[in-house]
Amino acid sequence: MSRYPKPLALPADVYASRAKRHKEVVKAVQFGVKVRLAIIVFEFIGVILINSSALFLDAVSSLLDVMTSLFLVFCIKMAQRPPDRNHPFGHGRYEPLGGLLLGLLLLVLGSVMSVQQVLGIFQESLYRHIHPLAWLFPAIAMGVLEIAYRILMHTAKQEHSPALAADAVHYRVDSLTSLFATIALGTAAFLPEWSVLIDQMGAISIALFMIVVGVLATRDNFHQLMDRAPDAKFFKLVREAALKAAGVEGTEKIRIQQYGPDAHVDIDIEVNPRLSVAKAHEISQQVRIEIQKAWPAVRDVTVHIEPYYAGDH
Repeated sequence: MSRYPKPLALPADVYASRAKRHKEVVKAVQFGVKVRLAIIVFEFIGVILINSSALFLDAVSSLLDVMTSLFLVFCIKMAQRPPDRNHPFGHGRYEPLGGLLLGLLLLVLGSVMSVQQVLGIFQESLYRHIHPLAWLFPAIAMGVLEIAYRILMHTAKQEHSPALAADAVHYRVDSLTSLFATIALGTAAFLPEWSVLIDQMGAISIALFMIVVGVLATRDNFHQLMDRAPDAKFFKLVREAALKAAGVEGTEKIRIQQYGPDAHVDIDIEVNPRLSVAKAHEISQQVRIEIQKAWPAVRDVTVHIEPYYAGDH
């Protein structure tokens, strides 16, 4: 061989798969924003018609969630930027960073709301009457939010996006908020003298739930930022893909970094010790291709060549 071999090109479907992930995640977030905007308008109409403070709080909560979703879209788009001189491993950490901030927001809002509702028990008039049909508004909102949660969470799991999963949890929280509002306002139709107290107890339960969910969402995204090892299935996927390359006799150490839309793989492969350096290099290139074909999220693969000797493991 008279000159250095050119790197092997990836199949076009690898790039298409990465583009599809970005498109699906952004589309899911945009869908959620449209759903929330519709619910906000619907609930504010209810506030005007029936003068419910619980419904007003629910609508304001949804409005805040729209703002966080738009922030998530920004983080997802930033995560798609390719590597550059100052960021040789890409910008994928923007996505879990956005998810981390959303989780912290849930944690803070839950803490503030729990304190406010506990104090409100001693400040509100317990004899304020609520319209008997007020429960219809949060009941409809609850159904729509639950559907949105399931759609977003399905996309988050399919595309391995903890940031989108954190945003999807907001919909489940809002759905449960609407559930408690429905129960409280429905109970108010039969026990109007206790309606405010019931409403506040439900809000306290939701606030505590928000704290728990915020902690979980923060933990998952924090793990990605700190390069925690991903699930065992990804190691199995990488190992099986590497062994498909002709000339690979076995694998040793595998290290994986996964964050947002990107993953980086560092793998030791074993080859015939009598192979030339040029041939071993060709095999390493094929290993990279096979891994990225099997897992399109992998942006780069570092392959270390080791000699293979039977029975040395």
